[in-house]
Parts: sequence; structure tokens; C-alpha cells
Amino acid sequence: MDHHSMKAQINDWYYEYSNDVYRYVFFMIGDHDQAKDIVQDTFLRAYNNYDSFLGGNEKSWLFRIARNLTIDYIRKKKPIAYYFDSVPSIKAVDKTPEQLMLLNETEQQLYIALSRMKRSYRDVIVLRKIKEFSIGETAHILGWTENKVKVNLFRALKTLRKELIKEGYCHETI
Repeated sequence: MDHHSMKAQINDWYYEYSNDVYRYVFFMIGDHDQAKDIVQDTFLRAYNNYDSFLGGNEKSWLFRIARNLTIDYIRKKKPIAYYFDSVPSIKAVDKTPEQLMLLNETEQQLYIALSRMKRSYRDVIVLRKIKEFSIGETAHILGWTENKVKVNLFRALKTLRKELIKEGYCHETI
């Protein structure tokens, strides 16, 4: 594929998926500016590594790149937080940062609850339930077996329910 059509392809993907990728990264790190940077880097890296994309599901390929960049960022910037595996927790009573306003009310509640959970749980819930990837796609993005995805999702949802109940939040869909 020549550079021109490759660029056009990445542009199309950016147009179609950048919002999804942004929300995923934001759910993982809770930092609006940094999430925007990681989205840019994701598509830049996709462009530079286009040869390694062997067809198939471009969305899960892009999310896999975004996740790797996110984890690199967490390791570099927040070595201590990395070991504790969590994003800065936001309490419901705090003034809502303006970037949370971008999320609807359900998502805000979810974000607050997710921020208190360990990263592997957060990952699997965001990918399966918020981004609606299949078990197979989620396994591909995370580099896990499908079984590991299922087990972690089950545990993560149990933990999430507890967190949401603690928040006094009641929602049928979770």
C-alpha cells in the first residue's frame, strides 16, 4: 500500500475510532490531556507500523496499541501508582473535573467506581462492557487467553457491583 492510501486509511480510522480510543484511555488514566496525547500517538504508531497489521479487526488492533502506550505511560510517569495498580480516585463528593463532564451520568458513576478497582479489572470491564468488544477481541487486545478474560470479567463485575452499591448507585444493566 502506498503512503497516500495508507494515510487515507489511518485518517478514516481516526475519524471512526479516535473517540472510542480516547474514552478507553481516559477510563484507564483519568487525565484528559494525556489521554488526548496517547490517542495521537496511537494513530501515529498505527501509521508507522501499518505493515504489522495483517488485516482482520482494525479496531482491536488500534486498542491494543493504545493499551500498550497507556501502560508505558503509567510505568514511566507514575511508578508508585503503577504498583498500586490504580488511577487517582475521584470521590463522588469532589467537584467533578471538567473532563468528567464529557461523560454522561452513568459513565461518571462508572468512572468513579472503576477508579477504585485494580487495572486488570478496569481493563476488562471497559473493553467488554463499555466498548463492547467480544471475548476474543478483548483477549487479543490484552494478550490474555479467552478463559482469563471470562474469569477476570466475572470477578471484575462482582467488584464493580459492590463499588456501585457503596456509591449508593443502582443500575440494572450492570
